[in-house]
Amino acid sequence: MAVARADLDAGLRLVDLLVEADLAESKGAAKRLIRDAGARVNGTVVADEAALVTAADLDSEGRIRLSAGRKRHALIRCH
Repeated sequence: MAVARADLDAGLRLVDLLVEADLAESKGAAKRLIRDAGARVNGTVVADEAALVTAADLDSEGRIRLSAGRKRHALIRCH
């Protein structure tokens, strides 16, 4: 999945990204995943349902790794 750099600079809601990356079926499911400590951004557990993913979360290759549980992952690329 790819997102625009301008969108990342403004900040994207983690809940929305989890749904767009098919890691959650709905926003409600994404919020439950976060509440249950199952959502991670670059390996770090996110506990805040209102968390934003920003350009600061990009790694050296311009990617962000989202995880839902132990086995489901998605790479978000910035263009």
